[in-house]
Amino acid sequence: MNPERVLRRLAPRTLRGRLSLVALTTAALLIAVLTVVFNVVMDRHLQHQADDELRNRAAAVATTVDTRGSRVRVLETSNDGLLDANVWIYAGPRLLEKPASAVAGSPLTQAADRLAARRTPACTAVDGEGHQPVRLCSRPLHGRHTAATVVTALDLGPYRSSADTLLLGSVILDAIMLACTYVLTRLAVGRALRPVRTMTDQATQWSAVGSDDRFRAEEHPAELARLGASLDALLDRIRTVLRHERQLTGELSHELRTPLTRIVIELDWWRTRPRSEAETRATHEVIAEAAQSMRTICDTLLDDARDNTLNQPTAPGTTDVVPVLDRMIQRLDTPDDVKATVVPGATGLEAGVAPALLERIVSPLLANALRYARSGVSVAARRVSGTVRIDVVDDGPGVPESFAGELFQPGRRADEQDGHDGAGLGLPLARRLARAVGGDVSYDPAHTPGTRFTVSLPAA
Repeated sequence: MNPERVLRRLAPRTLRGRLSLVALTTAALLIAVLTVVFNVVMDRHLQHQADDELRNRAAAVATTVDTRGSRVRVLETSNDGLLDANVWIYAGPRLLEKPASAVAGSPLTQAADRLAARRTPACTAVDGEGHQPVRLCSRPLHGRHTAATVVTALDLGPYRSSADTLLLGSVILDAIMLACTYVLTRLAVGRALRPVRTMTDQATQWSAVGSDDRFRAEEHPAELARLGASLDALLDRIRTVLRHERQLTGELSHELRTPLTRIVIELDWWRTRPRSEAETRATHEVIAEAAQSMRTICDTLLDDARDNTLNQPTAPGTTDVVPVLDRMIQRLDTPDDVKATVVPGATGLEAGVAPALLERIVSPLLANALRYARSGVSVAARRVSGTVRIDVVDDGPGVPESFAGELFQPGRRADEQDGHDGAGLGLPLARRLARAVGGDVSYDPAHTPGTRFTVSLPAA
C-alpha cells in the first residue's frame, strides 16, 4: 500500500484534530530539544561538581605533603584518613602513598600513574570495580628541589544516579506537558472554532429562506470579520438568485395565464356539443397558436433571465413595429363594448428589438388598458430622436394618484378587490424588459381622462 495514502488515512479529518496534531508535534520537538539541552547542561554541572570535590580533596591532601627539602615527605596529621579515600601521592614518577584498597595494575592505579606522569593538572574518567565510573584528577606540587603529584579519585555513581533521575523526571514531565498541550489545544481550538460553526449554521439557515439577516463584522475579531463579510456577500448573491427565481416564476405564470386561458376556453367550447370538421380544425389552430405563444413567452423570459444572470446585454434584433401591434390587437379578446385600434402612423417604423420581446413589453400594457377601458383603447407608434415610442391609451378611470409611485413595483395593485385576477407583475415586467434593451416604460400622470403608458425603445 502507498505510504502516502496510509498517512492520509491516518491524518485527522477535522480542522480541530489537525491543528491539535500540529501543536502537539511542534511542542514535542521543542520539548525534546529543551530536554536534551537541560540534561546536557545538568550533566556538565554534575561533572564540574565532581571536579571541584576532587580539587578540594587534592588541596587538603597537599597540605600534608612537604616538598621543601631534598626529598618529598608525607607528614603525619590528624587527617590521615584522607590517604585511605582514593588518594595517590607521587614523588616524581615514584609512588609514595596509595589507597589501601588500590591494587597494583588495576585500571584506577594505571590511570593515576598516567596522570602523575603528565606533571600538569588534568582529569580523566575510567571504569572502576563493577564498571562504575570513577573520576580522577591530579594536582602537581613543586618545591625548590623536589616535585610531587597528588591524584584523587571520586566515585561518579551518585552523580550518574542524580543525572538519570533528572532525565527520568524530565521525560515524565515532558509526557505530562505534551498531554496537557494536546488537551488544551483541542479545547482552545474547539472554542475558537465555535463561532465559525455557529456562523456556518446561521448562513445555511439564512440562505435557505433568503433572510435579510447578516453578520455584523464589527462584533467579531478580524479573522471572523473577514469570514462574516465573505458570507454576507455570498448570502446577498443567494438572495439575489432567489429573488430572480421568484420573479421569473411569477412572470412566467403571469404571462402564460392568457394563452392557457385561451386553450381552456377553446377546449370547453369544443366539448359542449359535437363539432364539424371545420370547427375542430379552427379549435386546433387556436390551441396551436396559443401553444406557440407560450413557447415564445418562455424562450423570451428565460433568455432575458439568463442574460441578466450572466450580466450580458440582450441580443439586439429588428422589428417592424406597426405589423406587430396590429397582430397583437387582432389576437386580443376584446369586450364587445370596447374597441381597440392602432392609430395609423409612419410606415416602416423599426425598433431595435426582437418581435417576441416587443410583444412581451407591450402585452401587459394592452391587457391593463382593456381591463379598465370604458369604450376604447388606442395604440400609436412614432419615431422621436432616434427612439421608437409606443403610446397605449385607454379611457378608463386612470391610476389613483396615491398609487402612482408604486405602479411599477412587483406584486402591488391599486385595488385588490377590483374583481380582476392580476398579480401586479405585468407593468414591472414590461419596464424591466424595456430597460434591458436600453429603453423604458413610463406613465403619464398628466393625461386625463384615462391612462397613457409610453414605451421607449431604441430605433433600428
